[in-house]
Amino acid sequence: MSIALIWIVIGVLLIVSELLLTSVVAVFLGIGAIVTGLLLHWGLIDDIAIQFAVFGIVSLVSLLLARGRIKQWFTGYTADNDEAKPNFQRDIGARVTVVKTFKHGAGRVLLNGVQWDAFSEDELNQGDTAWVVANEGIQLTVQKQRVSREQK
Repeated sequence: MSIALIWIVIGVLLIVSELLLTSVVAVFLGIGAIVTGLLLHWGLIDDIAIQFAVFGIVSLVSLLLARGRIKQWFTGYTADNDEAKPNFQRDIGARVTVVKTFKHGAGRVLLNGVQWDAFSEDELNQGDTAWVVANEGIQLTVQKQRVSREQK
C-alpha cells in the first residue's frame, strides 16, 4: 500500500467518523488528508515534512473557512431564542391555541405545531387562545390572560 493511499484512506475514515462525532472537525482533517494523499499521488509533493505541512494547512484553512457554514446544516435554524434560558423556560409567555376543551382544569393546547397536555384554572374552550405560564416537563400550565414581563 502506497503512502498516498494511506493518506486517502485516513481521510475517508476521518470523514466517516464525523457521523459518530458531532463536533464537525474530523471532516476537515479528512479533507486535509485526502488532499495530501492526492498531491503525493500526483507527484506534486514528496518530502514527509511537506506532507504534514500540506495536511495541517489544508485542514486549518478549510476548518476556518467552512466550519461555521457546515455546522449550521446540523443544528438547524431557530429564531428569537433566548440562549440564556433553558429550553423549557423559553416557552413561558408563548401564545397557544386550545385544541381540546378544558375539563376539571385539564385539556390540550397547540404550541409550535405540537399538542401538549395542559392545566389551567381558567375555563378554556376549543379554539380559545391562552398563554403559557409554566412548563413542567411534558405538561404546560396556561391561563386566559397574557403573561406580562413583570410576572415572569
